Amino acid sequence: MRGVASVMFCLLAGGATARAETLIGAMRRAYNANPQLNASRAELRAIDEKVPQALAGMRPRVSGDGYLGVQRNRLITQQHDVYLGDPTQSDYSKSIQNGKNVPRAATLTFEQPIFDGFKTQNQTLAAESGVFAGRERLRLTEQRILFDSVTAYMDVLRDTASLKLQESNVAVLTEQLRQTRERYQYGQITQTDVAQAEARLAGGKSLAGAARAALDASIGVYRKIIGVEPTMLSPGAPVDRLLPKSREEAERIAQTEHPFILAALHDADAADLDIKALESEFMPKFSIVGDIFTQTDLVGIGNRNVGAKILGHLNVPIYEGGLTSSRVRQAKETAGQRRLTADVARAEVLSLVRAYWGALQAAKTQIASAQTQIAAAERALYGVREEAKAGQRTTLEILNAQQELLYARLGLIVAQRDRVVASYALLSSLGRLSSDRLGLAADGYDPALHFDQVKDLWLNPMTPDGR
Repeated sequence: MRGVASVMFCLLAGGATARAETLIGAMRRAYNANPQLNASRAELRAIDEKVPQALAGMRPRVSGDGYLGVQRNRLITQQHDVYLGDPTQSDYSKSIQNGKNVPRAATLTFEQPIFDGFKTQNQTLAAESGVFAGRERLRLTEQRILFDSVTAYMDVLRDTASLKLQESNVAVLTEQLRQTRERYQYGQITQTDVAQAEARLAGGKSLAGAARAALDASIGVYRKIIGVEPTMLSPGAPVDRLLPKSREEAERIAQTEHPFILAALHDADAADLDIKALESEFMPKFSIVGDIFTQTDLVGIGNRNVGAKILGHLNVPIYEGGLTSSRVRQAKETAGQRRLTADVARAEVLSLVRAYWGALQAAKTQIASAQTQIAAAERALYGVREEAKAGQRTTLEILNAQQELLYARLGLIVAQRDRVVASYALLSSLGRLSSDRLGLAADGYDPALHFDQVKDLWLNPMTPDGR
C-alpha cells in the first residue's frame, strides 16, 4: 500500500514521463487554438476599425450620379391671324411636331471638410481609447483562458490520482475482507467484524465510482479548453518565480497592471472624449463643395450643358430642439459612471489579490500538514495491524486506521493541486498571467499589428488576411 501511494504522489510531484504533456504545453495549445480566445481576438480586430471610421470624418468624399433615358416630345402650334383692314377675314393654321431624344446627364460631386468643430479629432481619440480598452479586455480573456487551462490540467491530475487511490483502497478493503472472513472461520472474531468489513468495502466501491465520474467530468472540461484529450500528463509545478515576495508588493503591482483596471480607465477616457465630440455639434462647420457636370438633350435635341462649380459651405447650428444638449448631458453622466466603474475595478482586484494570496499560503500549510498526517497515519495503521494480530485491536479499528490514511493521502493530493492553481491565480490577479511572461510562444498574437494595418486604409475593403 505504501508503494502504491508513492506512485499516486508522483502524479502531482514526481518526475515527468517521456513524451508526456506538460502544463506549459497545454497552456500553449489553449493560447493558440482556444475558440473563445480566438473569438475575442476577432472582436478586437472589429474594434480596430472604429479608428479609420472616425478618421473618415475629415477625409474627402466623392460621388458620381448619371442619368440616361428616352424622352418623347409632341409640340402643337396654333396660329390665328386677323386682317386689320377687314376684321371679317382671317387665316388659321395649326402645326404638329413629334420628336424623340435621348437625354443624358452625369455629375461628379466632391466635398472636402475643412473644419468640423474638432469632432473628428475627438472621435478618433475616443476610438483609440476604445481600442486600448479592447486590448486590455483581450488580455483579461487571455488570462482567464490560461488560468482555466491550469485548472483543467491540475483537475485531471488530481482526479486521476484520487481515482487510483480509491481503486487501491478497494483492493486493500477486498483483501481485508478476505482476511476477516478467514479469521471468522477460525473463530478469532465475530460476524459483526465481517459485516463491518463488507460495509467498508461497499463504501469504498461507491467512492471509486464517484472518483471515476469526477475524472470523466474533468477530462471533458480539459477537452473543451485545451482542445485535445489529456494523455500522459506530467506533474504541474507552481509559478512562484514570477510572484512578488510580499502581499503589499502584489497589491501595488495589481493596481497598476491589471487589465480589468486599465480597461476601465480607458473606457473613462473614451467617455470624456465622447463629451467633446458631442459638444462640437454646437460649433459651425465649413467645407469645400464642388461639382462637375454635363447634360445632353435634356431640353431638346442637340442641347448640351457642361459646367463646373466650387463653393464654400458654411453650416452654423442655431437650434436643434434640445437634442444635442440632451446627448451632452447623457454623455457626462456616462463619463461619471465610467469613473466610478474604475474605482469598482480597483476594489475588486485588491480583493482578488488578498484572497489568492491567502489561498496560496493556506495551500502551502496544508501540504506540510498533510505530509505530517500521512506519516502519522501510516505508523498508526502499522501499529493497529500488529496489535490486532495480538488480539488487542478490533477489525473496525483497522478499517478506521485505513480510512484515516486514505483521507490524509487524498488531502495531500488536493493540497498539491491547490498549491499550483493558487500560484497561477495569484499571478492572474496581478495582471501578469500572459504568454510573454510564461514564454508560451515566441511569436505570440500581437493586437497592434492589425491596428497598424487598417488605421490608414482609405479604399481597400479586404481584410489584411485577404478576406
